[in-house]
Amino acid sequence: MKYMYGTIVFVHVVSAVLAIGPLFLLMPTIKRLRNVDLSTENAYLTIINVIIRLVMHAGHLLVVSGALLLLTGPWPWYTSWVIATLAILLVSGVFLSSGFTKVLRRYHLPDSNKGEILTVLTRTSWIYIGLMLIMLWLMVQKPVLW
Repeated sequence: MKYMYGTIVFVHVVSAVLAIGPLFLLMPTIKRLRNVDLSTENAYLTIINVIIRLVMHAGHLLVVSGALLLLTGPWPWYTSWVIATLAILLVSGVFLSSGFTKVLRRYHLPDSNKGEILTVLTRTSWIYIGLMLIMLWLMVQKPVLW
């Protein structure tokens, strides 16, 4: 059982890295997307979609491994840092789906302002990175909040 818990912790840490790390690739990709032709634009949009899917699936693995750690670990689910992490997790899940997917769907609409959409994507990326870093701090530090 001891080795199983260690393996789940490892999976949890790797999935956290994969849920945060690729988002930093969005910034230069979005910046380059501002001044490209149509064929290159589609390539960059594909890269952005792959990054978002990777982050999304890593987030799923992060949630599952976190749930397993709660079930098998020493912390009860009602611990303050666990509740705060779950609250931020819910906010970030809603935020990720509305902040990236819906915005990217508007990109190819005929009357869309691509510059504005790219600005929203950049802002959304930074907000999501911030939320993920807060959750990371809560999981590493395990503060007593109340």
